[in-house]
Amino acid sequence: MKILVLNCGSSSLKCQLIDMENNIRIMKGHYDRIGAPNSVLKVTVRDKKTVIDHPVKDINEAISEVLNLLVSKEYNIIKSLDEIGAIGHRIVHGGEKLKNSVIINDEVINEIKECITLAPLHNPAGLAGIDACRKLLPNTPMVAVFDTSFHKTMDKKVYLYQLPYKYYEEHKIRKYGAHGISHRYVSERIAEIAENKNINVINCHLGQGASLCAIKNGESVDTTMGLTPLAGIPMGTRSGDVDPSIIPIVMKLYDLNPDEMLKVLNKESGAYAVSGLSSDFRDIEDYAAQGNERAILALDSRAYIIAQYIAKMMIPLQKVDYITFSGGIGENGIEERERICSYLEAFGVKLDLEANNVKGDERQISAPDSKIKVYIIPTNEEILIAKDTYELTK
Repeated sequence: MKILVLNCGSSSLKCQLIDMENNIRIMKGHYDRIGAPNSVLKVTVRDKKTVIDHPVKDINEAISEVLNLLVSKEYNIIKSLDEIGAIGHRIVHGGEKLKNSVIINDEVINEIKECITLAPLHNPAGLAGIDACRKLLPNTPMVAVFDTSFHKTMDKKVYLYQLPYKYYEEHKIRKYGAHGISHRYVSERIAEIAENKNINVINCHLGQGASLCAIKNGESVDTTMGLTPLAGIPMGTRSGDVDPSIIPIVMKLYDLNPDEMLKVLNKESGAYAVSGLSSDFRDIEDYAAQGNERAILALDSRAYIIAQYIAKMMIPLQKVDYITFSGGIGENGIEERERICSYLEAFGVKLDLEANNVKGDERQISAPDSKIKVYIIPTNEEILIAKDTYELTK
């Protein structure tokens, strides 16, 4: 069976076509900077890489371009879309009802829609992917795999907010977390490397969106994102945690309604706000290298806060065996990893600067005498989505 995996983010689309029976990845694609005039599709077909300069304005256009690519004679990937046996969609938020991967039907779609307020940047993108595939592949079964599922093992004392209890009872307002598919993949991979499932790991999934997860014996015990993916550490355009009183104060100062305030927190904050330059960390790193003070401040402030939250994740674990870095920035951000680990020396973390001087490779980057081992683990959310999709539809 060939499984098409679609991972729709707020500004990117990752996709893979995987032959599950033969364990072969036929095609891998990444649409980067969707909505920008310089958006491109990077494609690997049977180990041959190419870049397609085809800017798209939104997820719908990006998916259409990918499907056209799959059946194009130029790339000879598949002859017909009918060869796709099932489609797996990464969906960020499933709320309390959708706790496990599930075959998509109208009821599931409605539940995903109900969770849009909890993941306003991502659930609409995931729904757009589902809608596009339903139109183009109406007879192909689809599966939703949720970022929130991995965190269903969190204890109630961890996910409950110190707010009136009726908010939880009546509206299920609680911590859910996100990036669970990535955290799950890294958890399984580092256990393979350690040849031990009974290890304690803090995974740092760092990208445009970013979160940390405390993982004990392969299960999530705490994470930094909360009711929505807005919470936790600062991100590309998201604020992360702030003093709650700031929100009504700013709303009064600038005469903002709730939707406008949410836009500020989700799309106009984070590294973009502090740097005043860009939400793309590659650009900010370039500006910082040129001595731009606000770019340097954005990077230093973020690293400081991430290190604080790593320390916080140590509480539920008590003993930490591994710190892992995943996600686009975690895997490729040489300076980012160095900045973060420099704040963790009090916990015995020592980075091997030579080993750390790499982008995208799986490897240990801690020094031999580091009390906590540090690894880069390139995440592969798509393979987990494919596995769950295959199991539910085979």
